[in-house]
Amino acid sequence: MIMKKKLSCFLLLLIATPFYTLSATNYNVNMMDLTSKELIGDITISSSKFGTVFTPNLIDLPSGLHGFHIHEKGSCDPKISDDKGVKILAGSAGGHYDPDNTKKHGFPWTLDNHKGDLPPLYVDQYGDALVPVLAPRLNIDEIKGKSIIIHAHGDNHSDIPKLLGGSGERIACGIIN
Repeated sequence: MIMKKKLSCFLLLLIATPFYTLSATNYNVNMMDLTSKELIGDITISSSKFGTVFTPNLIDLPSGLHGFHIHEKGSCDPKISDDKGVKILAGSAGGHYDPDNTKKHGFPWTLDNHKGDLPPLYVDQYGDALVPVLAPRLNIDEIKGKSIIIHAHGDNHSDIPKLLGGSGERIACGIIN
C-alpha cells in the first residue's frame, strides 16, 4: 500500500513537471547586501506557463514588503547622481527594465508600464525571504544580463505620490548571468 502511494506521487510529479517548468534555462542569482557587501543568499529564476518565477532564499533583510524589480543593466556598482552628487547604491544598474519605453511604473500584470516591475518581495519576521514571486509578462530569456534590486520599502505600483512606487533606496542587488 505504501509503495503504491509513493509510486503514485512520483508519477504525479513526473506528469505535472512539464506544466510548471517550460524552459531548461534557470538562473541562480547571488544577492549581495549593498551596505555590508555580504552575500545574503540567492534567487532562483525559472519559467512556468504562467510567466517567470523568482524563488528567493534570502536572509538578514528587514521584515515586511519590499519593492522588487528587474533593472536595465547588469551591475551592482554604486553611482554618483548627476543632479545632486549623491552616491546611489547599485546606481549603475540603471532604471527599471522598460523595453517598451513606457516611462511609467505599475503592476506586474498591466501592459502600459515597466516590464521590470515585479510583485513585492515578502520578508518574514526573522528576516528571511522564501516566498516565490511570479512575473507574468517576463520571459526568462529577456532578463539575462540585467540585475535584480530589492528596495528598502514596499511598492505601491504607481508613480503617485512618489515615483517608482515609493520603494526607497536600494538595499540588495544581484546580476542575472
